[in-house]
Amino acid sequence: MDKWIVHKFGGSSVADAACFRRVAEIVESSPNPREAVVLSACRGVTDALLGLVALAEKPDAYFPSAIEALKKRHVELARSLISREACATYSEQLERDCRDIAGMLQTVRLIRSSTYSMRDVISGYGEIWSTRLFAPYLRERGRIQGDVLWIDAREVVIVEWGSLGPAVQWAASEANLQRLVPPGFTGRLIVTGFVATTIKGIQTTLGRNGSDFSGSIFGALLGAAEIIIWTDVDGVLSADPRLVPNAQVIDQLSYNEAMELAYFGAKVIHPQTMEPAVARDIPIYIRNTFAPQKRGTLICANPQSALKVKGITTIDPVALVNLEGAGMIGVPGTAHRLFGALRDSGISVILISQGSSEHSICFAIPEAQAVRAEDAVRRAFDAELRDGQIQHVDVGLGMSILAVVGDGMAGAHGVAAKVFNSLGDAAISVRAIAQGASERNISVVVDGKVGAKALRAVHAAFYLSPNTLSIGLIGPGTVGRVLLAQIETQIERLRARNLDLRVRGIASSKRMLLEETAIDLDHWAERLAQAGEPMDLAKFADHVQADYIPHTVIIDCTASADVGISYVTWLTRGIHIVTPNKKANSGTLPYYRELREAGRAAGTHYLYEATVGAGLPIIQTLRDLRETGDEIASIEGIFSGTLAYLFNVYDGTQPFSAIVRDAKQRGYTEPDPRDDLSGSDVARKLIILGREMGLGLELRDVRVESLVPDDLTKGSSEEFLEQLPRYDAQVARRYTEAKVRGQVLRYVGRVNAKGEATVGLFEFEAKHAFANLALTDNVVRYVTSSYCDNPLIIQGPGAGPAVTAGGVFADLLRLTTFLGARL
Repeated sequence: MDKWIVHKFGGSSVADAACFRRVAEIVESSPNPREAVVLSACRGVTDALLGLVALAEKPDAYFPSAIEALKKRHVELARSLISREACATYSEQLERDCRDIAGMLQTVRLIRSSTYSMRDVISGYGEIWSTRLFAPYLRERGRIQGDVLWIDAREVVIVEWGSLGPAVQWAASEANLQRLVPPGFTGRLIVTGFVATTIKGIQTTLGRNGSDFSGSIFGALLGAAEIIIWTDVDGVLSADPRLVPNAQVIDQLSYNEAMELAYFGAKVIHPQTMEPAVARDIPIYIRNTFAPQKRGTLICANPQSALKVKGITTIDPVALVNLEGAGMIGVPGTAHRLFGALRDSGISVILISQGSSEHSICFAIPEAQAVRAEDAVRRAFDAELRDGQIQHVDVGLGMSILAVVGDGMAGAHGVAAKVFNSLGDAAISVRAIAQGASERNISVVVDGKVGAKALRAVHAAFYLSPNTLSIGLIGPGTVGRVLLAQIETQIERLRARNLDLRVRGIASSKRMLLEETAIDLDHWAERLAQAGEPMDLAKFADHVQADYIPHTVIIDCTASADVGISYVTWLTRGIHIVTPNKKANSGTLPYYRELREAGRAAGTHYLYEATVGAGLPIIQTLRDLRETGDEIASIEGIFSGTLAYLFNVYDGTQPFSAIVRDAKQRGYTEPDPRDDLSGSDVARKLIILGREMGLGLELRDVRVESLVPDDLTKGSSEEFLEQLPRYDAQVARRYTEAKVRGQVLRYVGRVNAKGEATVGLFEFEAKHAFANLALTDNVVRYVTSSYCDNPLIIQGPGAGPAVTAGGVFADLLRLTTFLGARL
């Protein structure tokens, strides 16, 4: 005969009518002919029932309206799910139950206190109500092969309460179940969770998480093939998702791993809940009612998983108590006295750590027990403290225990190193360490203020690629928009090569969009407009630099000096920078040197290839030349695509002003053409190159020939274009004079090893490299000791959104190689 499958659904899974329907669909979808369905109370009902008891204990208590609210909620549920006749029967039973509850509460009100038994009886009604409703609902749907039988667990499960909680009386419970379930039954058993009966016949509950325990008990009683715990998460997670947004579903856990994680605070499944399944080797699945297509987590005896570390969790707040003294060394029984005193005071010890010198013993306890624990220890060692044999009993409050759990850690090299390296990299001090001989668990005590940071740091070390970058982009304009599109097309390819790029922040001058995991780059513009918040540069940087992601980079695609002044701060705090923005690198020499020093001191990288020549490898080539020992004599080039275009096109047949206006209309110039014609942009590029040569240049050191007449520097750009024809003759005259000499005009920047830097309009022979360019091309000519007779020339498109964005993207990928990625 087919084995049973046991389903257990939590309160969130039966919160309302839609949830009931979803549960029914899950139960109906299984082809197995024999299944048991254990239900919790509807969400919030158990707490509401216990709240009634607490209310009745108060003076002038009035509880009828609260009972009525509970009754109304369940009647409305029944009306939306089952037939009128079934609803009438359900409502009659519900009415009787509510009268019984009211009678018990009246007793509580009169004596102003309640017994455990009374609280157990009242709090157990929620499961009775949810299952009484679900059974006729499932039956009326008519999609189950076989019968639908309601089972009251109070008539089945017999327990005896002891110091370790309720102990199931298996023989009696099994006999009760056989009496209620006909031999050869097929269909669905609908079972009340949480409730049971004592050996004296008194109704009781199985405590918090009791419905999970009920599922495991019935799995054992039925000899089930598997137990499925349905909840509102996709499975057991590698860490608390509220603290670690990158927490992942663990595919498989051993029973021991699940118990370790549960002990250290992970919301897995209570160890007591698992005991009946563990004893009978029944696999337990944790799955999501709201996403039943997902596989969830399997908990079994022999999991098949590639993960060495299965979960990382924390307990807080805890207190760390340290007993220290030379008189403890070599004295037998010290630990026995210490922990005996704690036991006698009802103190629960979570973690113990002792060095081989026996000079000290430290242990962690719940912070709420710290005062009692210190008092117990001081009383136990009063004589030794007075005699100076024990020097200190120190209590540290506000601590947090971080536990790293996994069967695969046993015998694996480097696991502990990864834990402590990640904590060290995050500047987190460890107060105490404990590890059992099984090597299944490494626990450390840290200051509670950095507990979440420690959790994220260790989780990142084990669960994230070491090549994960948190990216913030400032300036999603012409270049930034194209860069985001380029990144979006390459994310999956790069992830397949172990490089995880996460754009977590995008900021314009007025608004910013921040996401905890990653921004959907297909819809970032709409999200920025709809969900963006006011721009705050400090908050932006704080968000992008998440302590649970190994590396952070800010990409500045603005031309703003205001953004550039933040570079030193960012580099100092560990944020890498990639930018085409020239302002910072061509700013004052002291600030430039501060930038360099900040990066060196913090080990951060500042990449700016696209500041000169967009995607052309101009700066990298210069660095390569210098680093290989070549001496740079001079660098000259056409560094402005706009000015390259103007003097490539100008042949004297059209006025220069007309070509400028046409270039603006084609989008080849800045919105105000004077920004190009002034030569200041070329001068900034020359400063950047000069400083790369090792020269201490300032902008004032560059002699610049501006093509903007002095009397046209003010006014609007349109006014400038209207007045520019007055100066066409000057440009025409210089063009004609050069032509007579067989020369062409080109706007060039030059810098040499002596620190002489000039920007202006120069003449070149027709066969010169600068004389033969394609429209907006840039060209750079390096004269070095190695390239003296035949200078090194780099030529190509040096402007435009696509090539500039490409240069920035190349810098971003270059950064990842500096950080250890292998592309």
